Amino acid sequence: MLRQSLSQKMLQKLSPQQIQLMKLLQVPTATLEERIQEELEANPALEVGDTYQEVFDLGNETSGVENENNENKENSEEPAEYEMDDYLIQYLEDDTSSYKLMDDNYPEEKDNTIPIAVEESFLDELMRQESTMIWENDTDRIIAHQILGSIDEDGYLRREVSAIADDLLFNMNIEVSTLDVKRILKIIQKFDPPGVGARDLRECLILQLEDRIKKDGSNLDRNKVLGLRILQNHYDEFVKKHFEKLKKHYELSDFELREIINEIVKLNPKPASTFETSKSYRTQYIIPDFIITNKDGELELTLNSKNAPDLKISDHFAEMLLGFKENIKAKKVDKKDKEAILFIKQKIDSAKWFIDAIKQRQDTLIRTMAAIMEFQYEYFLTGDERRSKPMILKHIADITSLDISTISRVANSKFVQTEFGTKRLKDFFSESVQTVDGKDVSTLEVKNILSNIISGENKKKPYSDEVLRDLLVSKGYDIARRTVAKYRELLNIPVARLRRVI
Repeated sequence: MLRQSLSQKMLQKLSPQQIQLMKLLQVPTATLEERIQEELEANPALEVGDTYQEVFDLGNETSGVENENNENKENSEEPAEYEMDDYLIQYLEDDTSSYKLMDDNYPEEKDNTIPIAVEESFLDELMRQESTMIWENDTDRIIAHQILGSIDEDGYLRREVSAIADDLLFNMNIEVSTLDVKRILKIIQKFDPPGVGARDLRECLILQLEDRIKKDGSNLDRNKVLGLRILQNHYDEFVKKHFEKLKKHYELSDFELREIINEIVKLNPKPASTFETSKSYRTQYIIPDFIITNKDGELELTLNSKNAPDLKISDHFAEMLLGFKENIKAKKVDKKDKEAILFIKQKIDSAKWFIDAIKQRQDTLIRTMAAIMEFQYEYFLTGDERRSKPMILKHIADITSLDISTISRVANSKFVQTEFGTKRLKDFFSESVQTVDGKDVSTLEVKNILSNIISGENKKKPYSDEVLRDLLVSKGYDIARRTVAKYRELLNIPVARLRRVI
């Protein structure tokens, strides 16, 4: 049975401007310039200005527009969408010069990044080696190219051999077997650097040891030979540091096993890293979003000048508005003129929204960082992590009256330059831990002490999580063993067994 009913709903919707602002907040300074360039290419009404735009005032003479509208209403038979609306008056009166960003409060931009010369990539080097090979047929060469294109930046082939064969079938209509791909892969694994094309760490180490043994020729090194056998037959025991099992199986002393392990440790787990850094395909630089300086005991916060680009409404679009005004006075407004002004309105709207969003981004960034600086004032003054306070997103949200999600967007991708180094903002946020005497301290302090304890331990008898917990309690930090394990994992420190050395 059909029924009609009324219901009320509360919906929260974000405007396009709010969505644009949220996206801009997440963009770090390093990529803001790229984002602005995208907007400049998409919107002809937005442009970069070298100096301040001259004041552009179309005046308050709107009667011509009103008379033209009235005349159109009486004499024109055009559809309603072409009627001249109040927005025309708004844009004729608006001072477009106010929509610019740079002002005297921002210092002249200084580019501290080092330009990178275009060099060949790791893939280029592999392709160069491939070009010297003599293949039996074109299919083998195509397979080689497919394999080389699948090798990642560490030098590994993480894609399945069967998937490479499928790619060749679907994309190039070339049917090959997995045996064919494996055969070509074996050839590529002989390229420099040794270990390239390995499918996992074990294979990478084996390839490198095989290469070293081959280069030794008849002068076989017992440590390398045994190391290769361990990697081939007892890799799990080696990785898990079950040294007693390895010594028993190969009848080795502590000294002999240590020499073999040292031979394996010399190998490179990332073969592509041997490729010269200057020849890497792209080098990333961290550009700080904020700069905190200590001036005679007083902290001063500045926003990186790259966050304040010199943007304004296009002079050309402003001149088009002037021309339209003259047409209104001369009563020469036709349908095409009205379509043009609609286009101008959309583009100027978009440009104003973007400039306003950049301004709001600047304001939000500086408000958030100022609150963080005040909250962690002692740390920024001294650089002593013991002075850092427990701080969560809600603390900064309450101070700035901004939403927690906004604070999170600012903190996740931004960096601050201090006299103690460049720090990631999100690293300043931490929960609190209660000491034995009831004082709340930051987990950052506890992690720092835990890291120092582990770095100073006897590596032949590393501390277990239980012992680490007892040592922290003795220093006044009352935390559980599970919490110690959690902090250790966050610091990327393995368990005691994997930290042990012979």
